[in-house]
Amino acid sequence: MTQVKNVIKDNYKMMLLNDFLREKIKESGFSKVDISKTPTGTKITLYVTRPGIVIGRKGTGIKELTEKIQTDFGYKNPQISVEEITKPELSPSVMCNRMAAHIERGTAFRRATMWTMNQIMESGAMGVQITISGKLRGDRSAFEKHTQGILPRAGDYAKNIVSEDIVHTKTPMGLIGIKIRIARKEKLIPEFEHTEKKSIEPDIDDKESESEIVAKTESEQIKIEEEKMKTLETLEEEEEKLK
Repeated sequence: MTQVKNVIKDNYKMMLLNDFLREKIKESGFSKVDISKTPTGTKITLYVTRPGIVIGRKGTGIKELTEKIQTDFGYKNPQISVEEITKPELSPSVMCNRMAAHIERGTAFRRATMWTMNQIMESGAMGVQITISGKLRGDRSAFEKHTQGILPRAGDYAKNIVSEDIVHTKTPMGLIGIKIRIARKEKLIPEFEHTEKKSIEPDIDDKESESEIVAKTESEQIKIEEEKMKTLETLEEEEEKLK
């Protein structure tokens, strides 16, 4: 029984730490945290899109974060390392946080959903599913589920290649939940890999992306995406044109 209590206690502490980091270092594009015990203490690995923000100038940021985690969460001698995420659009945690930020700033939830799905698929995902629930349009709660690509739903393949995350955000209408599931191609078993035809023509999108402004923080990233999102045509606008 004592072992069960310890597991529950560790999981609860992990949940609190995850919520703390999601808010504390959100400008760095926090994705997840891994914790492992070592003979000398506790090894904590943070996965973010912008490691420089976490580390801070001359390591002041990571030093402050280490002291905070040791004091508030009771981890013995925490040793924090920071790993950079090369493709943030394939991280459910990062995309959940970005989509929540867009909705908090007043973007329509369907426009934010379409934009997020397009960003994930354009980054090379095999499939994506976004579920948004809560008081979306009126006093009654509702939910919508949007899917693109191929997304295994059960079995060993779903366990290995699909990752997911859930966040909640407050709006004037009430609390809204966002769940994103992403299937990644690079985790496929070889015999099930898709073969895609390579175009001889140069990739125009790559040239355009080189000239784009690189955001230093997640807040800057959200502002840049908001301007681009204005050109996105939603289903409601398409229906109005057909009337």
